[in-house]
Amino acid sequence: MTLTKRDLVLGICEETKLPYHQVSNVVQLTFDHIINALAAGRKVELRNFGIFEVRLRKARIGRNPAAPESQVPIPERYGVKFKAGREMRLSVRKIAPKSNA
Repeated sequence: MTLTKRDLVLGICEETKLPYHQVSNVVQLTFDHIINALAAGRKVELRNFGIFEVRLRKARIGRNPAAPESQVPIPERYGVKFKAGREMRLSVRKIAPKSNA
């Protein structure tokens, strides 16, 4: 199941009893500040959650799955890397694997 921004806002509204529009604005402003920091090349570190940082991906040769014999040059570009924080890693490890029965 996917957690959407709306689900996040509704959950915070229920816990804090704050109006939806206020929580929605704060959540959006938080995301905007993270995006702006990354766009400026800064690292974003959120304790117990994780670290977002901009990394340069090297140029490489890709292949089209529909025509594997053709090579497609992929230029170098910047992307966002996320490294989960300790608390998140430990929580995720507790998930039981699905059985293939």
